[in-house]
Amino acid sequence: MERENFGSRLGFILVSAGCAIGIGNVWRFPYVVGENGGAVFVLFYLLFLLCMGVPVLTMELAVGRGGRKSAVLAYKALEKPGNKWHIHGWFCMVGCYLLMMYYTTVSGWMVSYFYKFVTGKFRSGMDASAVSGVFSELCSNPVEMTVWMAVTVFAGFAVCSFGLQNGLERITKVMMLALLGLIIVLAVHSAALSGAGEGIAFYLMPDFKRTQEAGLGNVITAAMNQAFFTLSLGIGAMEIFGSYMSKEHTLVGEAVRICSLDTFVALMSGLIIFPACFSFGIEPNAGPSLIFETLPNVFINMQGGRIWGALFFLFMTFASFSTVIAVFENLLAGCIDNFGWSRKKASAINCIIVFIASIPCVLGYNLWSGLHIIGGRDVLDSEDFLVSNLLLPAGSLVFLLFCVTKWGWGFDKYLEEANTGKGLKLPKWLKNYFRFVLPVLMLIILIQGLR
Repeated sequence: MERENFGSRLGFILVSAGCAIGIGNVWRFPYVVGENGGAVFVLFYLLFLLCMGVPVLTMELAVGRGGRKSAVLAYKALEKPGNKWHIHGWFCMVGCYLLMMYYTTVSGWMVSYFYKFVTGKFRSGMDASAVSGVFSELCSNPVEMTVWMAVTVFAGFAVCSFGLQNGLERITKVMMLALLGLIIVLAVHSAALSGAGEGIAFYLMPDFKRTQEAGLGNVITAAMNQAFFTLSLGIGAMEIFGSYMSKEHTLVGEAVRICSLDTFVALMSGLIIFPACFSFGIEPNAGPSLIFETLPNVFINMQGGRIWGALFFLFMTFASFSTVIAVFENLLAGCIDNFGWSRKKASAINCIIVFIASIPCVLGYNLWSGLHIIGGRDVLDSEDFLVSNLLLPAGSLVFLLFCVTKWGWGFDKYLEEANTGKGLKLPKWLKNYFRFVLPVLMLIILIQGLR
């Protein structure tokens, strides 16, 4: 069977960026910035994105483009005879399933909130407890939670069942361009609010006093973690798009473009949220509740708030759904490559598997709310711990070691693949940084995450 390819370079960049752009950018990034003192954190984040994110992204793409298959068979095509690097490919598939077991629920929350703003569930005059009560009401209702999760799962596999170009690429192009348009409109609106300047200053003007209060070590560690996790590296989510790439452009140039889009969305999310928070006297370090409890309270108190709230959660829906369908594509490609299934068969079987596997996360907020699995964490946090703290950093370390050590593919072969085509090229003098410094940084992230 002939390998599918993207219809255009723009399609590849938007789909890959869509995979990276998700709730990590538009939900986690703003509140982590708030908790770590603002602008100084942002500077460290950008530094680590350049030093760690871009190199590891090129490695995952290189394995995909060099092997021309999903992770298991790509490793097999590139590894030396008798080596077992391809075992990691199966862990990549497990990681993608685990990620979707809770990500579909969170994506369902976004769709639900968009619907609630459109239909008037949020209205002017609601007090803060009534606003936060909407989220509690949603989580306590297993039927409603299941419906919104199912909408995400079935819609996602329906898109992917039409193929790479006719399904994933076509829909993601529309969503990503709409997302980029929405984020600019929302950011301009937030910047025009009364008192927004204070929020912009908190976000973009470095204040080392705030950094000292948060702890410089904590700020650096948090920036390193965020820069790494934002790109969804380590479970083959990006590798699959490398397997669909042409050899026309270098991987470094494409990685920089993907990171730039990913970073643009994260930074613009902050420009939406911080001016709005300061304008309405809300603390920017509200944590994970910022999106579902704090921001709706801001929207209903502003002029035309119902419209702005609906637009914001439409933007959030696009951001989360672009990741969902990108990871679904990874699952389908793995089944097509390894088991010889047709795309339609892979879509139908995986749709059922992911729907059933997502139910424990849904029930973890109501019927199974007393269930705590890993270190006292609930179902969603336990699943997220396994993905974010174990499989992503450990998987990225495996991709890294495979690409730069003599026991794997080898640095010279990786470098040749990464530099094939027109565009930015990696200099050979980075070899020792890639072989000795990057693995240490990755180990630090892995160890810290498992504490």
